[in-house]
Amino acid sequence: MIIGTGIDIVKIDRFKNMQEKTRFMKRVFSVREQEYLVGRAEQSMAGLFAAKEAVAKALGTGFRGFFPCDIEILHDKGGRPVVKLHGKANSIAKAACAPAANHAHNFLYTIHISISHNQTDAIAFAVLSTR
Repeated sequence: MIIGTGIDIVKIDRFKNMQEKTRFMKRVFSVREQEYLVGRAEQSMAGLFAAKEAVAKALGTGFRGFFPCDIEILHDKGGRPVVKLHGKANSIAKAACAPAANHAHNFLYTIHISISHNQTDAIAFAVLSTR
């Protein structure tokens, strides 16, 4: 069952030279995401940021009560983006999915994410659903 959806689009040029801004990087990206971004163009950073925004919208809260780094966008062996939630973001997803799961102890959720970009914009679409 779909619990929420989110979409976000960002201008890629906003992320030029952002890897040099340590405070921004730590607040927005996990250590693993920062490692992934080393040596990559700003399109990759913009895509990850759009994905985080899309997931926050799918949760129905935006970034109220947690930081963007609590939403982690990783990649599987084939390069497909995978979402991992931490802290309050994880708690919000569990709470949103619990009533639909029909059992208070069944907090299983899935977040599907798709990321794309062209020369100027990056876009992401997220779907939060129960398993």
